[in-house]
Amino acid sequence: MSDVRVVLVDDQHLVRTGLRALLERAADITVVGEAEDGRAAVAVTRDQRPDVVLMDVRMPGGDGIEATRRIRTDPTLADVRVVMLTTFDDDEYLFEAIRAGASGFLLKDTPPDALRDAVRVVAGGDALLSPAVTRRVIAAAARSPVEDPTRLAGLTGRERDVLAQVGTGRSNVEIGAALHLSPDTVRTYVSRLLHKLNARDRAQLVVIAYESGLVRPGDN
Repeated sequence: MSDVRVVLVDDQHLVRTGLRALLERAADITVVGEAEDGRAAVAVTRDQRPDVVLMDVRMPGGDGIEATRRIRTDPTLADVRVVMLTTFDDDEYLFEAIRAGASGFLLKDTPPDALRDAVRVVAGGDALLSPAVTRRVIAAAARSPVEDPTRLAGLTGRERDVLAQVGTGRSNVEIGAALHLSPDTVRTYVSRLLHKLNARDRAQLVVIAYESGLVRPGDN
């Protein structure tokens, strides 16, 4: 796999400097650009075409959610993944960020090795949603629910079962154990769900599971 190219977006210079230092300790990760607000983030991303953008949620001069939406709706940036940099008091923004196209979240105090691993995971096409963060996303969504049960009309019963499990943040291994399926079979179901629901990644499946009413706050 070639080097992972990263753009850092945060209004605090010290935060960007610290993230750059941590990421570039890995030989396979290169920071190719920085931005201090949402508008600059879109411009740098269009110029550099990174694999991953680490985006602060709240910034002056254009917030991270709107910048994420602009990046993810630009057809020339279809391969760029956005991960939101968040703190524990940003819950109200989580669901909107996934709706905007974010592939997941990282806490700003994430340990260095976990930070580098997370960047690689997202660059490889996977979402970054732990069960704890997924529960927070669903709880945030509950404050302004938008349910559309017709969206799941084309799914089989088993596909709905798998989607419900994905919606609670479980891994393929955990889903397999719950539904008595092998992890490879679960992976096949997840791929089908992505195709049938025209979903970008696993993070968006969480949104769909909630908006369809299949998953509700408190489900686990």
